[in-house]
Amino acid sequence: MWKHVAANALTLLIVAFVLLAGLVAMGQRMFVSEGPLEQAICLRVEQGANLRGVASSLDEQGAVTSPMLFRVGAQYDGRDSRLRFGSYLVPAGASMDEILDIVTRGGASTCGTEVVLRIGVTAVNYEVRELDPQTNRFIETVDLPLETTEFPAEYTQVANQADTRFRVVVAEGATSWQIWNAVSNAEFLSGEAGELPPEGHLAPDGYELRRGADRAAFLAEMQSRQETFLATAWENRVEGLPFDTPEEALTLASIVEKETGVADERGVVAGVFINRLRAPMRLQTDPTVIYGITLGQGTLGRGLRRSELDRETPYNTYRIDGLPPTPIANPGRAAIEAVLNPDETDYLYFVADGTGGHVFASTLAEHNSNVARWREIEAQRGDN
Repeated sequence: MWKHVAANALTLLIVAFVLLAGLVAMGQRMFVSEGPLEQAICLRVEQGANLRGVASSLDEQGAVTSPMLFRVGAQYDGRDSRLRFGSYLVPAGASMDEILDIVTRGGASTCGTEVVLRIGVTAVNYEVRELDPQTNRFIETVDLPLETTEFPAEYTQVANQADTRFRVVVAEGATSWQIWNAVSNAEFLSGEAGELPPEGHLAPDGYELRRGADRAAFLAEMQSRQETFLATAWENRVEGLPFDTPEEALTLASIVEKETGVADERGVVAGVFINRLRAPMRLQTDPTVIYGITLGQGTLGRGLRRSELDRETPYNTYRIDGLPPTPIANPGRAAIEAVLNPDETDYLYFVADGTGGHVFASTLAEHNSNVARWREIEAQRGDN
């Protein structure tokens, strides 16, 4: 009798073991297989959140097949204690294993809300924007000028959240004074900005920062990035350029940057100025004259006067030969590359074409004809 009972018990134990092994295998498959999430979501993990709360939030948003299995899987490989607070983009169909990796690997938030200080050529603004996970596009919710001193609740509530990202985005063609002034007054940065950086030596780009980042250190990073890129581009330059130093290349790149905002034109515009320097001909470009008046501290806000075009200044390229003494703005990478690898043409002139771009010419007669057409366009716009 006891042998029979023992045999039955052993059989039940084996069956239970097989069933358990099957459940474990099924659980493992479910843990790593495609999840039920139909559309991407932004998962917010609060500071101090625990695994149970995160699993419950995922379950409410339809992102996991089983919140219990999600917790067990995390405990099994020791990731249950490695949650990182922040806002994380969870893509459609993400497995529980992939979601767990997203919320435990650390690093910057990948979705949610961010505060952007946007430094443009004509204006500087704070923007609060939020990523729509379904379209992967940012939706702007707040837009404030740099001069703001009393910030609305819509801004402060976001800016004071621990997982809010802060970014500074600098447009190509902004001057060093414009950037330095914006950084000096940015409400989410700290410390003194220090001396005004040299013109042209700050890299236009997007920078992710933490709240309270040091102003001087940030400007130093911008300068280091620009100098590194300029050095690399200089090493890869074509032969026979009509200037001898990286600083001269930076100066010409800044002129190209101010002359055209059309990406496809930079190489051609650079080629025109290279041809003029080789001729030699004066560069005769309005942006340098304007810089001689404003010194980069804001925009002129009006057309140039004849007296200003005739005035002798170090930046008046209608009156001086060659390049002005310094850059006139901070050029981006594309403008620098265009100057060091310009398009080869015989063009010596260009004028606006009425569409935002320019029309180019090799002879003065052809250029005068193009200018006449541009004057007609201006006159027609004036009539309208």
